Amino acid sequence: MNLYLQVFSNRRVAVLLLLGFSSGLPLALTFGTLQAWMKDAGVDLAAIGAITLVGLPYTVKYLWAPLMDRYTPPFLGRRRGWLVVTQLTLMAAIVFMGSLNPVSQPWLLAVTAVLVSFLSASQDIVVDAYRADVLREEELGAGAAVSVLGYRLGMLSSGAMALILADHLPWAAVYRIMAGLMLVGVAAALWGTEPKSGGSPRSLAEAVALPFRAFFSRDAALVLLLFIILYKLPDAVAGAMTTPFLLDVGFSKTEIGAVNKGFGLVATIFGAVAAGGLIARLGIYRSLWAFGILQAVTNLTYMGVALAGQNKAALILAVGVDNLSGGMGTAAFVAFLMSLTEKRYSATQYALLSSLMAITPKIAGAPTGLLAAGLGWPMFFAASVLGAVPGLAVLWWLMRRGAIGGRVASPPVAAD
Repeated sequence: MNLYLQVFSNRRVAVLLLLGFSSGLPLALTFGTLQAWMKDAGVDLAAIGAITLVGLPYTVKYLWAPLMDRYTPPFLGRRRGWLVVTQLTLMAAIVFMGSLNPVSQPWLLAVTAVLVSFLSASQDIVVDAYRADVLREEELGAGAAVSVLGYRLGMLSSGAMALILADHLPWAAVYRIMAGLMLVGVAAALWGTEPKSGGSPRSLAEAVALPFRAFFSRDAALVLLLFIILYKLPDAVAGAMTTPFLLDVGFSKTEIGAVNKGFGLVATIFGAVAAGGLIARLGIYRSLWAFGILQAVTNLTYMGVALAGQNKAALILAVGVDNLSGGMGTAAFVAFLMSLTEKRYSATQYALLSSLMAITPKIAGAPTGLLAAGLGWPMFFAASVLGAVPGLAVLWWLMRRGAIGGRVASPPVAAD
């Protein structure tokens, strides 16, 4: 317990909780909350559906990440300077976005939403780089855990809380409140310490080329990339069909929202926080093994729901253990990605790796409907467990090869 508290009670880790919050906050403002605002204003469904395209900057953020490795703002240093720049411009863009009329100014609203997404993705680049740079090796698990916690709380604020506020306030006021909450991130950037770095790239060409060259000079670099794609495969397969499955079993939308979304979020947060302390004890790679097996096996609880039928206790159990293990796996995986980056290029390298990680649910989710229809729900969730085999097999190969492995060597240090 003393080890656990030491890891979580230092300044570097605490700052990441606040930065995680500011990173997660803008997401719903350009997606779910924006769609609710447009529906409330009477915008047609075709336009509401098309607005999902404004999220594209999140998937291609690696294209401008080298700029944030190469150039340093004239205040606060390379990482904290960019944090404050992106956060203050985000605040202004969110306030302006809230002042628009979805009916009479649809194109201006769409362009502003893309700008907010771009600035939010830019903030994510710097938050990820700051986290990778500032943490010591033994703190990677805790840093990943509190970042997941903060991110989820930020999403909850701009999602559920914003919708509740919109029942009582104009949408412009709601967006102003959300913009004000971005001050949490600004405060974190000012409170945090600028991480030591190996120096910035000397040119933009170097900032673009050297992160790739440095990563691919690693032993078994292509196999590492394959592992990144495969590790979360069981979650991606089962997660793609969870909501249709629960509706098919007979659960109401209210039950699904309260249990699968609400309780599931709480379980994910608990899983991520618990993982932070465990990773400090086990090391990243043993944690990847343990949580990788756990996040696959817990898919069998949905098989239990399929066999039990409309049983609320079975639903709560399945959602709880599945999201708990998923949060643990995510924390270990984020810590692993941070361990692969180099401080000179961490913005670019992490943006590339996280974009690669995002490929899995998009590719794996496509055939799941056909698979579920062909196998039936019980066998579908049983088969999803097998999705862990490729990723764990690659992890075993990498560790046998010596490309990765070991245990976090140093004990946690006292808080700063």
